[in-house]
Amino acid sequence: MLLAAIEIGSTGIRLLVAEITENGTRNILDRSDLPISLGRDVFTQGIISRDTLLQCLSILNKFKEQLAGWGITAAQTTVVATSAFREAKNQDSVLDRIMVKTGFRVKVIDGIEENRLMYLAVSDTLKTDNIEISSQSSIILEVGGGSTEIMLIENGKIAGAHSMRLGTVIIEQQLKSMMGSLSDAKRYVTEFINNTKGSLNNELNLKKIKQFLAIGADVKIAALFAGSPISTFLWKIERTAFNDFVNEIQEYSTEEIVARFKISYNDAQSLHLNLLIYQLFVNLTGVETIIVPETSLREGIIISKEQNSHPASQLAPQTDSHPNATSPFANPTTATNEFYEQIIASALNLLRKYKGDEKHAQYVRQICIKFFDTLKDELGLSTDARLLLEIAAILHDIGTFIRADDHNQHSKYIIENSEIFGINKESVTTIAQISLWHRGAKNMRHDDFFSSLPRNERLTVLKLTAILRIADCLDRAHTQRIKDFKITFTNDSMTIKTDGSHNNVLEKIAIAEKSDLFESVFGYKVILV
Repeated sequence: MLLAAIEIGSTGIRLLVAEITENGTRNILDRSDLPISLGRDVFTQGIISRDTLLQCLSILNKFKEQLAGWGITAAQTTVVATSAFREAKNQDSVLDRIMVKTGFRVKVIDGIEENRLMYLAVSDTLKTDNIEISSQSSIILEVGGGSTEIMLIENGKIAGAHSMRLGTVIIEQQLKSMMGSLSDAKRYVTEFINNTKGSLNNELNLKKIKQFLAIGADVKIAALFAGSPISTFLWKIERTAFNDFVNEIQEYSTEEIVARFKISYNDAQSLHLNLLIYQLFVNLTGVETIIVPETSLREGIIISKEQNSHPASQLAPQTDSHPNATSPFANPTTATNEFYEQIIASALNLLRKYKGDEKHAQYVRQICIKFFDTLKDELGLSTDARLLLEIAAILHDIGTFIRADDHNQHSKYIIENSEIFGINKESVTTIAQISLWHRGAKNMRHDDFFSSLPRNERLTVLKLTAILRIADCLDRAHTQRIKDFKITFTNDSMTIKTDGSHNNVLEKIAIAEKSDLFESVFGYKVILV
């Protein structure tokens, strides 16, 4: 099986072709990397200029010919665009031109999707060398032209995932417009990272980090000249050697960088700042060694596509309480059990950050899973919806951190303005809507924002909210007293039969108050006995 991926970044367009053999081995067959000034256009003018668009079309058509040599069509190629396209005001018209002139359909991905793909790529590279991130606290960092992607991992679980608007091209263009110097840029970067330090420490004590993974072409230069190889695609750099190298680079002119490292003038312009950002993040931690995997977003795309080609039964994670249940994964693609667990870990870490009731959240989540699996033939939803329901169940009460009254509205606000590893912005909006409507007397169909959603999204929110409301009712007192229950159906009712170990009066009152949506959506009257 041949797979191809193209990444349209702030500073270049890059192609990767890989072969997946019958025994599952992945072989890289072809690579190409051509520079482009997308970031410099967007971060100064706000749009992609006509000249840059023409250059982009020329590069993509070259790649199209290159792919044809492997028997791969434009329709079979995954093409993603990152930070520059995200911020371009003329994004839609440029994407249309690319589709018309090249046949490539470009997907503009958000920062969290970048994190997801990079996590897949890094994990895969480390497994080859038997290096794990499950046994210690780690940080994964990639500094790009338009953004810096960072993942914090505690005991193998995602503690935080962020896409920061800190990129070398952005900083350069801001300084040019203000007539700033390189020293001004260094001061700006230093202050930005120091200001970020506090919020990162809230998620994971940076001084406890034992493993620092740095990704990118610029840090690979540092690895080649100041580090030593671990294997073919993995290097390590001692902290002191890295600091010495970065400090030395700061004294070089752009021309000297081009001459010494044999890189393009375009890449050389950003090397000072790029390595400085890595150095400042390294100095926030106590690590003695930096590990540099040779991998990229494109490898992550290939791995993701490869996983999607597997039978769902091989990938579906199972829960302890429902061993035969299947689970969805990060929208829009499937993931392995490990990746599913990282998504849930990220949601739980967000709940802990806002001092949420984790026992109640996990209890409601398990009930939601049971209802979803029981109703799956009637839901008419993809398995991806199950994961959205699980995360909404975990986070539905997170707004009580701000105020108990109307906490559902505060939950919506917190979720919409947070980053959940592996979940894109569209799915975050869906989760926020489910959390908003899990309580309250207002009819969601009368809400302007809800009414503006596409029909499929409205139906997803309606169905999942109806389930969450009933699940929340079964833990009205937040005591998890109902240890087990059975669900049976008649023509017009759904009966929830508990084990009879305690009085269900509170839960019955709650169901009487909140079951109207479920009855409206599914046509079943809810009875608790």
